[in-house]
Amino acid sequence: MKVLITGGAGFIGSTIASVFAERGMTPVILDSLITGKPEFAEGKIFYRGDIGDGDLIDEIFREHPEIIATVHCAALIVVPDSMANPHRYYQVNLSRTLDLAGHLIRNGADKMIFASTAGMYRPEADLSVTETSVLEPQNPYTRSKMMAELLLEDLAAAHGLRVISLRYLNPIGADPRLRSGLQSSKPTHALGKMIESHELGVPFKITGVDWPTRDGTAIRDYIHVWDIARAFYEAAVRFDSIVPPVLPEGVHKAYQVINLGTGDGTTVRELVAAFREVVGDDFQVEEAPARPGDVVGAFVNPAKAAEMLGWKPEYTIEDAIRHSLEWAARRRALDVA
Repeated sequence: MKVLITGGAGFIGSTIASVFAERGMTPVILDSLITGKPEFAEGKIFYRGDIGDGDLIDEIFREHPEIIATVHCAALIVVPDSMANPHRYYQVNLSRTLDLAGHLIRNGADKMIFASTAGMYRPEADLSVTETSVLEPQNPYTRSKMMAELLLEDLAAAHGLRVISLRYLNPIGADPRLRSGLQSSKPTHALGKMIESHELGVPFKITGVDWPTRDGTAIRDYIHVWDIARAFYEAAVRFDSIVPPVLPEGVHKAYQVINLGTGDGTTVRELVAAFREVVGDDFQVEEAPARPGDVVGAFVNPAKAAEMLGWKPEYTIEDAIRHSLEWAARRRALDVA
C-alpha cells in the first residue's frame, strides 16, 4: 500500500513519511521545495511540483494506483508572514487546497487526512480547546486553514470526498533518527529561542509573567513531531472506521475533526525547567514584560484522539528538547560541510 503526502519534504510531512515507511506503507511525496528540503525526500518516491497541477496529480495516481489515501501537509504556516502577505497565504493554503481536492475527486481518491491547526479555536475559560470550541482564528494563517476546512467539508458533503482533519498547535523536536527536522536555523517559538540563547551564552527572556496560568507565564501545547506523525498513520489505518465509506441515508459524517495535544500544555517556566534538565542548571533566564501581540496561549484536550485513534503522546518534553538540540547540531554540521 502507498500514501500520497503533499508537502512531504517539509518538517512535519517528512516525519510523517518516515513513520509510514517504518510501518510498511510506502510514502509517495509531492513537494514544490519552496520551503521543503530535497534531502528530506531522499530514498523515497518523489515528485517535485505544485499540488494545483492537475496533470501531475493524474500522473501520480496513474503510476501509483496503490495509493490508498492522501495526507495533505503542503501549506505556508508562519503567522507573522501571513499577516504581511495574506494574499499568498490564501492562494497557497486555500485556493491550492481547492485545486488539489478537485484533482483527487477526479481520480477517485476519496480519502484525505488534512494537517490543520488548533490555533483557529477560541480557548475555553481554563485555556483548553476541544473539537466543539468556538472557531475564532486571529490571523490570515489560521483563517486560511479554517476556510480550507470549510471548503473540504462542503466537498465531502457533495462529491464523495472523505476527510479527517487533525488539528494541533506546537510541533517541536525532530525525527529521533535525525533524518529531518526544522528547516529554519532561526525558529521563532520559545524552544528555538532557548536553544539560540544557550548557544550564544546569553539569558533567555521570559516575556510576560502575569498571565492567568498556573505559574503566570504563557502556555503552549508542545507535541513531539514524531507523536504527531504517528497520529497521521493511525488516521490512515483506521480511516474507514472513522469515516465509513457507506453512510446511512440522511447521515453525513464524511468529515471528521480530531484534535491532537497533551491535555495540559507546558508553561514557559515549565519549558525552562525541562530545558535545564537537558542542558544543565547554568542556563540563565530573565523576566520581561509581555510584548505587543503576545497571547496567553491554549492547550488541547486530546480525548477524541485517544478514543478514535488510540493515540496519546509518547515522547516527553525533555525528549523533544534533546532531539531539537541534536538536530540543531546536525544542521550546523551540514551547513559547514
